[in-house]
Amino acid sequence: MVGLDERALADIQSTFDLPRLRFADAVTVGQHLRKCGDDLDREDAAAQRVVEYLYEVLRDIDTATPSCALIRCFQTHPYADLPEAYQAAARRGMDGDEPASDLRCLALLATRGLEAAWNQPETSVGHLAIPLTDVASIEQRPMVARLVAQMGLEPRHLVEPRTALLMNASEYRNFGVFHVETAGGSVYLPAQQTFVEQYGIRSVVGMGGLLPSGEFFAVILFAQVTISREIAELFRTLALSVKLTFLPFAPDAVFTVSPECVV
Repeated sequence: MVGLDERALADIQSTFDLPRLRFADAVTVGQHLRKCGDDLDREDAAAQRVVEYLYEVLRDIDTATPSCALIRCFQTHPYADLPEAYQAAARRGMDGDEPASDLRCLALLATRGLEAAWNQPETSVGHLAIPLTDVASIEQRPMVARLVAQMGLEPRHLVEPRTALLMNASEYRNFGVFHVETAGGSVYLPAQQTFVEQYGIRSVVGMGGLLPSGEFFAVILFAQVTISREIAELFRTLALSVKLTFLPFAPDAVFTVSPECVV
């Protein structure tokens, strides 16, 4: 997976205090995000640059440590078009059943975090490809359901054929924000002891949008600082920048097939 190279890291001259993020800061961050797809031919590589850039520049003003324990980028995608490692993950999510070729899955395109296992999608446990079999399967995942609702969608939009979502695009807010200000005890974050408490997650913010292909993307930040609703709203601007980064990639240029993929 292509991430930030040494030259790109050297170009990061500013860091931003996430709890005090200003509109001008969001504009600057957005400008950098729009460059994350430069010279790449796969969308997942661009997504990896997006999450790595955010991880590097959003830092505590006093300690200079990353403000987020984990940042991830997801996108819906038909099962038949997923790489084998992702298909295997989707089958595990369906207890070994073979999904229909057009079943939409929420695929993990990119990830960056405190743990080494959080720095490449293939080592994700349980989140590499989440099969969206029906409305109930979404409602049973509180965070996914909340993400969908706060971004102006309904669960049926993710399980219907993507053409149906495009036809109903007028009902959809172009760029949505997902926000949980208080992560501790939140019903939307079920892994309280093993993740929220263990890694000191205080707030969660996500941004997403609809691509011309009819697929939906979301970038989710699990922060170790408190993010107010006012700060979360700035991520609508960043969602547009991420969408512009992903636009050049055709539906068949999403995944980088790597020999290191772990099934």
